[in-house]
Amino acid sequence: MLVRAGLPGLRRLWGRGGGRRAGSGAGAAAAAAWCFPAGRALLSVRGAEAAIFLQGLLTNDVTRLAGAGPGPGEGAAAPLPRALYAHALNVQGRCLYDLILYRLHESPEEEPHILLECDSSVLDAIQKHLKLYKIRRKVNIVPCLDLSLWAVIPGEQAGDISGSLAQCADQALVLTPDPRTEVMGWRLVTKKGANLTEVIPGSRIGSIQDYHRHRYKQGIPEGVKDLPPGVALPLESNLAFMNGVSFTKGCYVGQELTARTHHMGVIRKRLVPVQFAVPLPQESIPEGAEILTESGKSAGKFRAGGDELGIALLRLANINEPLCLKVAGDKVKLTARIPEWWPKTASK
Repeated sequence: MLVRAGLPGLRRLWGRGGGRRAGSGAGAAAAAAWCFPAGRALLSVRGAEAAIFLQGLLTNDVTRLAGAGPGPGEGAAAPLPRALYAHALNVQGRCLYDLILYRLHESPEEEPHILLECDSSVLDAIQKHLKLYKIRRKVNIVPCLDLSLWAVIPGEQAGDISGSLAQCADQALVLTPDPRTEVMGWRLVTKKGANLTEVIPGSRIGSIQDYHRHRYKQGIPEGVKDLPPGVALPLESNLAFMNGVSFTKGCYVGQELTARTHHMGVIRKRLVPVQFAVPLPQESIPEGAEILTESGKSAGKFRAGGDELGIALLRLANINEPLCLKVAGDKVKLTARIPEWWPKTASK
């Protein structure tokens, strides 16, 4: 089965160079797309009550994936989205897991079948979390160890990539725009061991390190290092900017704090991309290291990164100031910025 989604908006964005891979040169420009292993796991949630079950556990409106019909006077139903971004929260409203959901069923009449993309290091924990709330729901929860997940970043010669996939339906299950933001390109789910040069002719394979560099450059948090379970707050983690929360759906675990923060309209800290003056040794900065202003005032905390790029939770009031943190007793300078894909009024 091959699942596809329209991509013209992405081609326009990438054609402007807004999300080109960090690499350069003729080889990078000529590639139809760069395919990066995302290092994430996939979990199948299938059954008559799959969408309803997830609806009570996640921040986004999962019933949109099930294709519930419009109410009286609402007109025709909107097209079913292929993918959604969401967080699972604890009862205090803090992030537990960041997820991307993929719809595998083709119509509302079919049995709901949803793939959950998650940090591979917490796959077992997520299964336990879901089964804790399953009770007697008609849902099967199974890890998909035979599938692989790829982040696909279009190149200048992308062409009609989606059209070529029809010839490789036995290897590729899903190709869809990343639901978080256009700068993250597409998500591709394949059978494990699939030949990506056949799935996307002209594509090139990058490394997971390159994928993380791209994420950090764009300020996209992903996984438990960027979003520590039980610590990170969803709106400070830009969940709303990444289309990951519905403020009109019914109740879900952890909703109260998120809804209250949203309606108050005051978010003083956010995750933002940071860049160091010099590349740093791998794992040289402890997670949660304090970031300081020139006067020594706390501006926020470092979350994760690699080389000279990273992501940090900073007070918006301090983003444009000179910043530093201490590494092995030495002060290391860094700069922060507002990503271009944020809403224009986000930093005000």
